[in-house]
Amino acid sequence: MNVDQANRIIVKPYITEKTFAMVENESKVCFIVEISATKPQIAEAVKILFNENVTNVNTARTIYGKKAFVKFENSAKARDLATKIGML
Repeated sequence: MNVDQANRIIVKPYITEKTFAMVENESKVCFIVEISATKPQIAEAVKILFNENVTNVNTARTIYGKKAFVKFENSAKARDLATKIGML
C-alpha cells in the first residue's frame, strides 16, 4: 500500500466529546474511513500515514459513514497522534 491508497482509506478524523474522551481513557482515535475498507487495511493505512503501531481496530457503520476506532499501545501514543492530526 502506498500513501495515496492510505489517504483514500482514511477519509478524516471524527471528533466529538465522546471520541475526545476515548483518546485519554481508552487510547483510541476515531476516523471516518472508506466504506469498503477492511480492518487490516485501516491498520496498515494508519501505520503508513502516521508511523504508529496499531493494536486493534473496531469498525461501525453509521449515518456519517464507516467509523474506525483505532487502539494504540498506550494513551501517550494516542494523545500524540490526536495532537498531530488536530484533535487536541
